[in-house]
Amino acid sequence: MSKPSSPAQKFQSLLKENRVFKPAKEFARRAVVQSMAQYKKLWTESVKNPERFWSKHAKTELVWMKPFNKVLQWKEPFAKWFLGGRLNVSANCLDRWLDTDVANRAALIWEGEPATDGKPGEERVLTYRQLHREVSRFANVLKRNGIGKGDRVIIYLPMVPEAAISMLACTRIGAVHSVIFGGFSAASVADRIQDSGAKMVITADGGYRRGAVVPLKKNVDEALTLTDPEGKPLAKTIEKVIVLRRAGNEVHIEEGRDVWWHRELEYVTSECPAAAMDSEAPLFILYTSGSTGKPKGILHSTAGYLLGAKMTSKYVFD
Repeated sequence: MSKPSSPAQKFQSLLKENRVFKPAKEFARRAVVQSMAQYKKLWTESVKNPERFWSKHAKTELVWMKPFNKVLQWKEPFAKWFLGGRLNVSANCLDRWLDTDVANRAALIWEGEPATDGKPGEERVLTYRQLHREVSRFANVLKRNGIGKGDRVIIYLPMVPEAAISMLACTRIGAVHSVIFGGFSAASVADRIQDSGAKMVITADGGYRRGAVVPLKKNVDEALTLTDPEGKPLAKTIEKVIVLRRAGNEVHIEEGRDVWWHRELEYVTSECPAAAMDSEAPLFILYTSGSTGKPKGILHSTAGYLLGAKMTSKYVFD
């Protein structure tokens, strides 16, 4: 019988890749970073003087309602960025483009259920101007239903444009959103409502998944009835549920609590000024899956997350 090999001999890494695939010259000419020298310059600036680096990019990449007066306050383990500054995520994503040629370009291209039985597949395209209008309208729906700055809103929707509209609408009025994956259970929804203290759930009658309808509204109804071991409701903070009509399946509408998305739009206008939010204002909460224990909420604040997302889109994804 042969002697067992050492751990180092047992495993062979298949992740090492030495090949280099150079982009087409035409593609490279349009790239934001066009050379290794340009990349190294950016990297060196960020390492040698990070505060100056991030200050410069915050001023050039973002639109501020009030300029910040201090780049970083670092008291371990807490960091606060761009102190004194005020801005709005929705305004940075949408309003800034309204008086430019970008306004009529596609901001969101959505493809839903694929073609079946000879019927064309679902597709919707919203320009920046159209998306701005829908976000402003839904932001007014949120306000009409009692949501304001600092209130937490759960978004439990299928993969539809209204998910992005909901997120941006929350940022427009300063509400803190938390997205829950549409495949999660009623118990998962209840846990996240309890932890965040959310006042509202935005959901749909149902969502399509692999040809079947996922009963999202039914899951929410169940979540709102669940209790802890002492018999106390887990989701007692919920005051309103907004329901998007998506799959057309039968759902229960609780009088005084549940409202239809499309009907609420009838009562509002598309005029909704973006709220001036502090740089460190809470933006959204993202929960871990809970597969190794109770789900933990990660809180992102406004300016730092926005700049990080913008820089990643520009320099990493070109």
